[in-house]
Amino acid sequence: MKFALFFGNRGFMPAELIEGAREDMVKAVTNAGYDYIMMDKDATRYGAVETRDEGRLYAQWLKSHEGEYDGVILCMPIFVDENGAVAALQDAGVPILMQAYPDEIGKMDFNHRRDAFCGKFSVTDVFEQYEIPYTVMKPHVVHPLSDAFEKNLHDFAAVCRVVNGMKRFTIGCIGARTTAFKTVRFDEVTMQRHGINVECFDLSELFGLVRAKADDDEKVVAKKATLEEYTDFTNVPEDKKIMLSKISVVIDEYIDTYHLDAIALRCWNEMETYLRVSPCVLISELNDRGITASCEIDMCSAITMRALSLATQGPAACLDWNNNYGDDPDKVILFHCGSTAQKLMAGKGTVKSHKMFEKGNPGCGWGTNEGRIASFPMTFSNCKTENGKITIYFGEGEFTDDNIEKEFFGCGGVAKIDNLQNKLIKLARGGFKHHTTVANGHVKDVLEEAFKYYLGYDVVSIED
Repeated sequence: MKFALFFGNRGFMPAELIEGAREDMVKAVTNAGYDYIMMDKDATRYGAVETRDEGRLYAQWLKSHEGEYDGVILCMPIFVDENGAVAALQDAGVPILMQAYPDEIGKMDFNHRRDAFCGKFSVTDVFEQYEIPYTVMKPHVVHPLSDAFEKNLHDFAAVCRVVNGMKRFTIGCIGARTTAFKTVRFDEVTMQRHGINVECFDLSELFGLVRAKADDDEKVVAKKATLEEYTDFTNVPEDKKIMLSKISVVIDEYIDTYHLDAIALRCWNEMETYLRVSPCVLISELNDRGITASCEIDMCSAITMRALSLATQGPAACLDWNNNYGDDPDKVILFHCGSTAQKLMAGKGTVKSHKMFEKGNPGCGWGTNEGRIASFPMTFSNCKTENGKITIYFGEGEFTDDNIEKEFFGCGGVAKIDNLQNKLIKLARGGFKHHTTVANGHVKDVLEEAFKYYLGYDVVSIED
């Protein structure tokens, strides 16, 4: 990732502090593993921005590098002039991190005192007046070469990934909403207003394309090898492996042709009835490959899965709020049939036949990637479309290594979430669905920052 560096100035403050800040910030960004662009030192006085004219010059420079940077770091080495900052950044179009230098005891004389602690409020105040979105983090003032600022940088990079990745993207809706689940209704126009384009495909077309594929088609053969390497296909009949491979190839063709960033798939019961397979493992593999995929045509889950993946740089999973775990009020079994990404599982999965479909129609359910979810710190989220808004929640917990008996089919894990019972009431009263989406890592603050301040979603709290 790459950041554009901005340095503020104010005429009567010590100029040498700005030169030091330019050196510090370059070192901080590169030491953290990121790249940067920085306006030439000779372009303005001290290589910083104070006046409106200098701000316009910086804005023009930023425009000339449009598309090259993921966010802007607004560095305040001193109490900077907010007018130049506004002129420079009001059209930046990316997240802006406010960083202000701390003063040091013993260096509070006129030649060394910075007053950035106070000046940061002037900048944030005026940015609020101009409705320019920005990011502030703890601590209020922080030296660029401190461990605290390195954490700020990593969190800001995650905010940038989420904001830039969620501003505009395309979800493929493969099949109609599952008839039995009104819980996964969605408003396509509301999604479009939030930059989410929806492309819809009928299952009958997918079935036709699948049946047109020859067993020895080179793409089908290659896909079969990929799937066999991905997880344990040992007990799967050969004809089922080939059918799953054909479906995967066709889904890939939709993704490539329509430039899909995510998909939601109608996974039952037509595939089991007519193609005689269950596509769970294909959803698992897509998520591990970096393409968000949700089941049961849960388009809202696809939104939050993509956000979680952008924040954590890993796969997300769509899971049911499925079972209590004994008498522990803060533990719950989160589960789905076998669509969880392998990277989120405790070990390599095993492809089996879906027990629910097997019960009434033997041999029709091959394709669930079964196993257990690994133990890890977890962020969970979901959203709904309602009255022209997308309303979204975020929470944190952890998957534990608590045992689930081997007879429990599918892929599940025990999650511990503090004050779970109160949160469940808020989810129920909030009209949220029986699914939640999860990813490895605690990124609630990052996601709330991105969605509340940059993306314009209605962020609700499920905390007490």
